[in-house]
Amino acid sequence: MVTIRAGVDIGGTFTDFVFLTSDGKRFFGKTLTTYPDPSEGFINGLQENMEKHGWRYDQLESIIHGTTLVVNALIERKGAKTGLITTKGFRDQLEIATESRYDLYDLMVDNPKPLVPRALRKTVTERLTSDGSVLTKLDEQEVEETLQQFVHEGVEAVAVCFLHSYRNDLHEKKVKEIAERIAPQLHVSISSEVSPEIREYQRSSTTVANVFVKPLVERYLGSLERALVEKGFKGTFLMMLSGGGTCTLETAAKFPIRILESGPVGGTISGAHYSKQAKENSLIVFDMGGTTAKASLVDEGVPLTTTEFEVGRADRFMKGSGMPVKVPVVEMIEIGAGGGSIAHVNRLGLLKVGPESASSKPGPASYNLGGLEPTVTDADLVLGYLNPDYFLGGEMNLSVDKAKEAIRKKVAEPLGMSTIEAAWGIHQLVNENMASAARIHAVEKGKDVRKYGLFASGGAGPVHVGNVAEILGVDTIVHPVGAGVNSAFGFLTSPLAFDFVRSFYSRLDDLDWTHVMSLLNEMEAEGYELLKRAGVSEQISIVRKAEMKYKGQTHEITVSIPNGTLTEGSKEDIVNNFKQAYRELYAEANEDMVIETLNWRVVVEGPDPELTLEQAEGGDVIVEPKSTRHVYFDGWFETNVYERNDLNPDVDIDGPAIIEERESTLVVPPSFRVSVDQYYNVKLHRKTAKGGVFVGEHEKARSV
Repeated sequence: MVTIRAGVDIGGTFTDFVFLTSDGKRFFGKTLTTYPDPSEGFINGLQENMEKHGWRYDQLESIIHGTTLVVNALIERKGAKTGLITTKGFRDQLEIATESRYDLYDLMVDNPKPLVPRALRKTVTERLTSDGSVLTKLDEQEVEETLQQFVHEGVEAVAVCFLHSYRNDLHEKKVKEIAERIAPQLHVSISSEVSPEIREYQRSSTTVANVFVKPLVERYLGSLERALVEKGFKGTFLMMLSGGGTCTLETAAKFPIRILESGPVGGTISGAHYSKQAKENSLIVFDMGGTTAKASLVDEGVPLTTTEFEVGRADRFMKGSGMPVKVPVVEMIEIGAGGGSIAHVNRLGLLKVGPESASSKPGPASYNLGGLEPTVTDADLVLGYLNPDYFLGGEMNLSVDKAKEAIRKKVAEPLGMSTIEAAWGIHQLVNENMASAARIHAVEKGKDVRKYGLFASGGAGPVHVGNVAEILGVDTIVHPVGAGVNSAFGFLTSPLAFDFVRSFYSRLDDLDWTHVMSLLNEMEAEGYELLKRAGVSEQISIVRKAEMKYKGQTHEITVSIPNGTLTEGSKEDIVNNFKQAYRELYAEANEDMVIETLNWRVVVEGPDPELTLEQAEGGDVIVEPKSTRHVYFDGWFETNVYERNDLNPDVDIDGPAIIEERESTLVVPPSFRVSVDQYYNVKLHRKTAKGGVFVGEHEKARSV
């Protein structure tokens, strides 16, 4: 019997499905995301695909799910009524934050509002010292009275964050025990479990965010699981983690903050998989969906990760303007608008795109579902990039007239230009903004974008990736099979994994190696236990890292740490790793300054899933286009249109060209050529001649 693994990604506009069968075949599905209940689209879309291919639910070996449910709930403040219990004297830590201003010159700067209002932030008598010793015992009577007060006020969730509890969880665990005894209906999260690391404000913010969405996520996952069981599903249901691994529903329900970016992260994980497969060691994953566009870096087949993330920024692109969350996430930055982002002329008479989105309801004007605002998708349609009769493989027809009308009324006429000029302006503005943001992100990481290839992901990514590559000066583009549902495929390449952290601040010269080993062993044991409960007991790998800095610095860098027993003799290797990482970021490392350690991290990971993908056996080198149409590249070109499924390895196509598949459309600019590898990945390479000038049949030679 053929078995099936499924990846399901719920985005802001579309819900994507990828099915991988045990004989190596891939099948894709895409449906509009349903509001207000996204799980409805999940179940209905899954049912449609099962019926379409004639599969039974008992053939489903596993389902891996990623969603933007958590991040949307935090941004929209649609979580549980939440209270906070903290150390006496620290009631306003969420309001005071770090006392920094993200914009020094804005006198009316708008700081993010805490998820817990001041009236629901309570303090109790207790105090720990910085080494974890008990200075003042916990007043359990105060705790009971506070919890009873929360129940009386209708609080549904409670976060507990005491000073220095990352060194000693005694008091926080006691509060949790009391809550389970006298108010079992309350959802409780304690910081020593959610984020046991130094820096009180970030730890509190993360714990509050976790419990704020906990009831919502528990209901959502419980509802999905019951619906699948009723359909006859008997396999494993896993959730995607923001850090790149997968976890059980039990873990996701306990730590929902860990699935914060579980949807978007799939695109980067898929990019890492294809980086190895396509032998492109360095890639910028360019993931553009219906609502936003994101970029992330993959080096040597490994995505860059971070432990600092912000949610609900007051200023979309201003670091420090959001609510901090200290969890491991694949480092993705929002670089621009999505296909559904609305274009408008602001009060200064300037063309702007986003951040408002038409979403799936009413959608872009061209969807003909009642939307009247011009979007990026409408502009792409007017420019000829999209086929109005082949959107979603022909399942959804787009209206060119509606798109033109919206652009003409809302953009072209106010700016005194033609509809085509306005559409090209929308398209290029989005591309320029994305290219600029991606370049800045790479520079901040000490990287040169010109040494990277671009990986096209998302429904709108392949439409824009070529022109973004032109702006960045990138010479190679990788376009995988099913790029429009690429995040869902990324889920299927991810192993079961979990991250742990413990804070232990010390000079490296004076480090207590025995204590460090006790922390590492404790985290590794927790990881083994979690994987064992998930059914994994073999081929488990351990990755250790530490956050270190020079004495006097306020920011750390992440450094690889050797496995095995660490002793004084391990110091030389760790110092060398630190200096190498420092040079990669800042070009030079100091040989004499004192080095300090702050956080110790462990990733416990199961084996990579075995993927058997269908490979090509050759075919026609010359492929005839299925049609031609006029496409705008700062001027109209008669452009060949190809069906993705007709392309075989060794094919050679000269740009400009359009390559269509059900889930996405790849736009090939005049300056690129097309080839296909053995896994059916389409690769675009810049056409160059000696002297570094572009040579194209349809365009004059110009400097690269």
